[in-house]
Formats: sequence, C-alpha cells, structure tokens
Amino acid sequence: MARILVPLPDNDFDVTEVSVPWKLLTRAGHSVSFATENALTPQGDPLLLTGVIFGQLGAEPEAKAFYSELTRSAEFQKPIKYADIRPADYNALLLPGGHAPGMRQYLASQELQSKVAQFWKTDKPVAAICHGVLVLARSRDPETGRSVLSKIRTTCLPKFMERTAYYLTAWKLGKYYRTYPAYVEDEVRGELENPRDQFQRGPLSLIGKGTDTDDRHAFVVEDGRYVSGRWPGDAYLLAKRLMARL
Repeated sequence: MARILVPLPDNDFDVTEVSVPWKLLTRAGHSVSFATENALTPQGDPLLLTGVIFGQLGAEPEAKAFYSELTRSAEFQKPIKYADIRPADYNALLLPGGHAPGMRQYLASQELQSKVAQFWKTDKPVAAICHGVLVLARSRDPETGRSVLSKIRTTCLPKFMERTAYYLTAWKLGKYYRTYPAYVEDEVRGELENPRDQFQRGPLSLIGKGTDTDDRHAFVVEDGRYVSGRWPGDAYLLAKRLMARL
C-alpha cells in the first residue's frame, strides 16, 4: 500500500480537511505520515471543534470523531520536521487547508515550499484543498522560477466563500476568516498562466457538502496526477480521487 505525506502547521489547521482524508486513506490500508516545522505534535483549529460562532460553522460530528481518533495515532503524535522530508520516501502528497492565524507558519514556509517543489518534480500524485493550494501556488520550479501550478488546472477556496464567512463573523471574530489581505483565489489565479481557463471556481453554494457515501454536493478539479478541492465539504471526494491515483 501507499505512503502519503501530510505537512501541517503547529496549530489551526482545518480538522475536516486532515481527518477525513486520513480516515479514508488508512481505512483503505494506506499509511499516512505527518510533518511540522519542528516536529511538534500539531493541533487543529479549536473553534472548528466547538463551533465557530453560536455553535455553528464548525466541523461535522463525523469529522470531529475522525479527528479524535487521528490525534491518538502514533504517526500524528510524532511528525517529522519539514527539513527532513524526503520526497522519495512517499507515494503521494496531501496539502490540507485552514484559515486561522496559525496557518501562516505552514503557508509561508519557504523550507516547505522547497520540499513541495521537489515532490512536484517526481510526478507522484498531489492533492490540495482550500488554503493548501496556496502552498503549491507559492512553490517555485527551480528551473523556471514560476509556480508549479503555472500551467495546471486547479480550484481553491473561492473568493465568494472566504468573503461571506468573513462578513458573517467579523463583528465577533475580526479577521479570523481572512488569513491574508489578499483572497486565496486572487493569489492562486495570479500564479496561473491563463487563469480564465485554468481556474475553476465550482458551484455557487454554501450549504451542500460531500459525505462518505454521497459526492453530489462535492466539487474537485483533476489535472493528471493532481487533485484540488475548495473547502471541507470537498474533503471526502478529494480523498477518494487521490486514492484512485495511488
């Protein structure tokens, strides 16, 4: 079976975008390993476990149960350092997202971006979801200096989702939903050679989510060995499409 690497920040990652793929991959017999900047055991965004505002906008009960199981696994408790990532040791790479402030450690890490660029050159399967697509957008091909996504079809967290979540919660949580001044979609589109053709936003919906048994409301973009998703509602389908490439 395959071995999949999942880099994470020390804290604030999206619990659904990590725990759902982990559960589906390990249930199928694959091995999932983790990496953080200094090999510290990571922690997910706590508001997604308790409810972002008035108990709403958090992770679904199944994802929270998966996360509880994940945190007890040896692989999660003992990640390696970003610096120790060896692309040859893994069969696939998964880049989850999250929007809370702690995500910047992961999204802005030049060391991680260098490792991701090395992994991309291997032509092994890569999956990214939500803000995780930013890691790829910021990872540069050492030969061209361009983003590894420059010629690739992709999606990411759409601007309408990021903006709506911010407007609904800013009165209480400030910039919790605005990781950076620029919207994720704008930065990703800015790294594409032809964003009009390469970027796919997906349906205008804020309600429907995919599940373990129903993918009707999920949306992913596939381009060869690469799969991308928009938000936690796409996590199940993203994991299934990644597994199909292993």
